[in-house]
Amino acid sequence: MKIEEIALKPEISKAIHDLGFTEFTPIQEQCIPQILQGKDVVGQSSTGSGKTAAFTLPILQHITAGKGLQVLVLTPTRELCVQVSEAVHEFGKYMHVRVASVYGGVGIEPQIHAIRKADIVVGTPGRILDHMQRKTLTFQHIKYLVLDEADRMFDMGFIEDVEMIIHQVPRERQTLLFSATMPTAVRHIVEKHQRHPINITSKVHVEKHLLHQAYYVVSYHDKFSLLVHLLKKHPEGLSIIFCGTRRESDLVSRNLKTQGIKAMAIHGVLTQRRRMDALDALKSEHIHVLVATDVAARGLDIRNVSHVYNYDVPKTSEEYVHRIGRTARAGSEGDAVTLLADRDYQNFDSVLRDRSLEIKREQLPQFEKIRFQREQRGGFRGEHGGRPARGGYGHREESRGRPGQHRREGGPREEHRQGGFHKKPTGPRRPGQYGFGERPRHG
Repeated sequence: MKIEEIALKPEISKAIHDLGFTEFTPIQEQCIPQILQGKDVVGQSSTGSGKTAAFTLPILQHITAGKGLQVLVLTPTRELCVQVSEAVHEFGKYMHVRVASVYGGVGIEPQIHAIRKADIVVGTPGRILDHMQRKTLTFQHIKYLVLDEADRMFDMGFIEDVEMIIHQVPRERQTLLFSATMPTAVRHIVEKHQRHPINITSKVHVEKHLLHQAYYVVSYHDKFSLLVHLLKKHPEGLSIIFCGTRRESDLVSRNLKTQGIKAMAIHGVLTQRRRMDALDALKSEHIHVLVATDVAARGLDIRNVSHVYNYDVPKTSEEYVHRIGRTARAGSEGDAVTLLADRDYQNFDSVLRDRSLEIKREQLPQFEKIRFQREQRGGFRGEHGGRPARGGYGHREESRGRPGQHRREGGPREEHRQGGFHKKPTGPRRPGQYGFGERPRHG
């Protein structure tokens, strides 16, 4: 659908034109008319589908700048909060709409001043609650409540916070919820807090003719060496490397730098400034490689990504699709490469249960063996020097406190513990047990 086919304020249309958009995406095409009609909406969509514009444009159509706080948008992470705020500002710049970004990890006083003049507040639940307790944020004139990336928000342990916030928002409002999946917690919120919502789905589809998916079977000790080989073989474009833990992403990033590769890590433990510096450096192409936990797979709009590397294999096909969805966008080709070591087979088998995925095995190339330096008290040690250090290649997010306890970072719960190492299957292995034939043997 062409932009001109939906009548929007001239100021909004001009801002859209400035951004170079000429057509609505499927999620926008379906959501905007329903929101304009005042309907509550549940939108199932993925990162990069255009959902921010899907709720921002119709909201801007119905609010007036300078009339006080009218819109509250809840996001799970600081990065998504900043990203949504920037998008809302761009779309509403000719309306002179004021947007306040509210998230933890930074000083609260500048946010208090911004809220006083804001028409729209975009924030993470933890910091929103902080302002509510300080009475620096009130919701009596809220017309629109948006829950963005709801499944991610509840997976991070925010459901009680979100409930507390919703109960303070006027009942006579329009509630919009966007989520990639619909787990029980999300369905509960929909049933409890939305009025006859319109359900709209725009699922992730892998463009098979544009996205080349491959996997390499490699020894655990040679995984990093192969990664360096592939990165240097394909230096063009931007690359995202997904690791299973915060610790591993830091170590991989640090080791890549020793190989002359411009890389930065991003995950929940980093300070807000370092996280935003990493994203800004990637967008401005000062670095070419982002090493990330799954916090970067959802919610962050990073464009022109040519390669996605699964350094650690995700647990489900859904997580896999969200990762590889970072590349092969807007008609461009992309590569999704999975490095499959011994301990990754159980996860990879889960990924391959999605029969629509076509992941081709590639022959292992010859590559230089590189010593992976793993941090340890008193310095570093090579990966070949015995057992991996605690928190190595498994899928355990490190956090303080008791097992399973969420860790707050400046208010929001950024990432949570994801369990320990996978148990090895017991009993005899049959051919095809792992989804792609006999389990390869490594020399």
